[in-house]
Amino acid sequence: MAHARGGRDQEARLSEHFTLGELCKTSVKGVDNTPPHAAVLNLKNLCQDWLEPLRAEYNRKYGEDSSLVSGPLEDSSLVSGPSRMVVPPTGTRPQQSSPHRSSLPIVINSGYRSEAVNRAIGGVKGSNHLTGCAVDIRVAGIEQALRYAVILMDYADETRQDYDEILIEKNRYGAIWLHFAVRPKDNRRKTMFLQV
Repeated sequence: MAHARGGRDQEARLSEHFTLGELCKTSVKGVDNTPPHAAVLNLKNLCQDWLEPLRAEYNRKYGEDSSLVSGPLEDSSLVSGPSRMVVPPTGTRPQQSSPHRSSLPIVINSGYRSEAVNRAIGGVKGSNHLTGCAVDIRVAGIEQALRYAVILMDYADETRQDYDEILIEKNRYGAIWLHFAVRPKDNRRKTMFLQV
């Protein structure tokens, strides 16, 4: 199991469904991955303003019993890290789940990365992960990644907020995940499919 080492309280809640520990976990052993205060604030913004709404909207539309999301999640050994999430449209309240539907979590494969962790995993220099502005979200396949991406783009338009990156990424082993980033400023709305 991946762990985040360091002095901050790993059980601290960044939002209702996300903890600091799950946004800082890493498979790199023996390396401190404790985020500085500024990165924690960026993670909190990402969770509260984006991941919670994504989780709410995805569950409202699809829920656990939907055949659209019933496939197994990608093997976590093929991707870089884990968490939970969904987004209500502007001006609406999330619908209550029926007793026959339960909420699906958003699983974060990678969130904050220290310079040492980013180097160890071969991350991009200057990555948004270094500042707590990015997450890699585990998906069951391309269809789920596309649904997440559309929800996030629609949410950005409805709330008139900008994101920096929505990237559907695939590695050489075939694992697919959604990379999502929001900076405090200078967001580029970069949307792409990448083979890494």
